[in-house]
Amino acid sequence: MNPADEILDIVDENDVVVGQAPRGEATERGLRHRCVFIEARDAAGRLFVHRRTATKLVFPSHYDMFVGGVVGAGEPYDVAALREAEEELGVFGLPRPTPLFKYLYESPAHSWWSYVYEVRCPLPVRPQAEEVDWHTFLTDAEVEERLDDWTWVPDGLEAYRRLRDFRAGGGTGATG
Repeated sequence: MNPADEILDIVDENDVVVGQAPRGEATERGLRHRCVFIEARDAAGRLFVHRRTATKLVFPSHYDMFVGGVVGAGEPYDVAALREAEEELGVFGLPRPTPLFKYLYESPAHSWWSYVYEVRCPLPVRPQAEEVDWHTFLTDAEVEERLDDWTWVPDGLEAYRRLRDFRAGGGTGATG
């Protein structure tokens, strides 16, 4: 199936389902839907970082420090998080990702409820070729050094900053 044809739940500002639409239409019209962001770390605590393929519907060829994606119609966030992590990392039998917090991401062109998770990932990974153009594992310091130099997906960058604040004790990461 073409990813643009995947059916998504369309949600309101309170994350209540108000309808459904194909992914391509939801993206084109800026309809609010649901996404999961999974921070994947190896046994040494290094963060999985990758560059998205040029064929991605949203933010092609951008770098990301999360795996994840849209939540399908009727799919619980937790199920989507495990599915997306296993698909994108190419590692099956992962532990269920731990949910951390949820917030509403909004930009002029996009709006989605974003649930942030974390998971430990055994090596080696075999990233999905349709999703991942390049990948590596970086330390937190190495990621921080690249924040201003690489073109990051804006929603992932916001999730990363919220997660950093969350871990520093600066709150829940969620929006009011």
